Amino acid sequence: MPITRRALLTSAIAVALLPARHAFGDTADGKALIAMTWDEVVEQARGGTVNWFMWGGADNINQYVSDHIGGQLKADYGITLNRVGLTDTVEAVNIVLGEKEAGVLDAGTVDMIWINGENFRTMKQAGLAFCGYTHLLPNNTLVNWDSPAIANDFGTPVEGCEVPWSRAQFAFAHDSAKTPAPPRSIADLIDWIKANPGQFTYPAAPDFNGAVFVRHVFYHVAGGHETLLGPFDQAKFDDVAAKTWALLNELEPFLWRQGQTYPTSITQLNELFANGEVALTFDYDASQFGLAVQAGRFPDTTRSYGLTDGTIGNTNYTVIPFNSPNKAAAMVLQNLLLSGEAQFEKARPEIWGAAPAIEISRTSPEIQGQFAAIKVPPQVVSSEELGKVALPELQAGWISAIEQGWIANVAQK
Repeated sequence: MPITRRALLTSAIAVALLPARHAFGDTADGKALIAMTWDEVVEQARGGTVNWFMWGGADNINQYVSDHIGGQLKADYGITLNRVGLTDTVEAVNIVLGEKEAGVLDAGTVDMIWINGENFRTMKQAGLAFCGYTHLLPNNTLVNWDSPAIANDFGTPVEGCEVPWSRAQFAFAHDSAKTPAPPRSIADLIDWIKANPGQFTYPAAPDFNGAVFVRHVFYHVAGGHETLLGPFDQAKFDDVAAKTWALLNELEPFLWRQGQTYPTSITQLNELFANGEVALTFDYDASQFGLAVQAGRFPDTTRSYGLTDGTIGNTNYTVIPFNSPNKAAAMVLQNLLLSGEAQFEKARPEIWGAAPAIEISRTSPEIQGQFAAIKVPPQVVSSEELGKVALPELQAGWISAIEQGWIANVAQK
């Protein structure tokens, strides 16, 4: 499931031209909200509207947000949830950025964004995020802010500027009836691709899942992710990138259609897998494999798995723009999303199967029991199994450089 989206060059240029500041938590309405009690925030929010801009590429997620969350928000608080679907999260970031440049400081279009990675860094660096309020949310106590994987978003400290929503980790899938012994590491995958020409491909960057696959190869070539952590290092990048592009170009003749073309999206890759044109697929959200079987797109014999050398995982969040005119209502929505009940509902495999962003042990005994009773479909590798070897995402500078490098040196070679 594409969660993180690349920041476009236009955003990067615009941000570079803006004066650096931490955030716009000091707007008049922001200061007033931070000084309120939670009950006062709720009263201000009642009867309002939240325009939530979010990636809209999964029907099950859209339905969960619009029907379940929107219905509860309306019933409990009289708040109307307006879900605005996006192809790329940067579209919402650019709206907020354009409004700031136009002087729209208190009547913006966007009230909340589903976000992480480069797009969050862009918002934080450009002062586009409302910050300093998260301690007011009652359900904030369910969040383990001592975890670096929660407190840092792709290496960018959260610092009260966004609220976690879900966790995700990359996984592969195969049809166990046709491919009973799939490759279990990147090194094995490289050998397997050469031994099984035409049976593997990956979406072209900037498709999110395709770009994540390339980062796995980049980690492999680097000898592990450890040497890549921290701020972007041009010299280190140049060394690893040259070897990575050489390896990926070497594999091209063995890919689907001899690597002369790549799928343009994870949806297209999944169609190739469903049609038997390729033997493997992958996703940053393993629950999608179970949903595909449930919908009749994938065979029942589909099985998903992690790698012995690990797969990349991350946390995704929601952020309130500095100029949202409905901050109180957005805060109520964020608190609802953090609740044990809402986190359990989206963890149900038939609803979404998303890994929770909260500590289950901090919820009520009833909610803990509900989580314990979840039965994961056989097509979906458990988050516990994946979590045994979870790899971190790199800081945003690395990610954009790897994407652009692949486009220039592999796709356009």
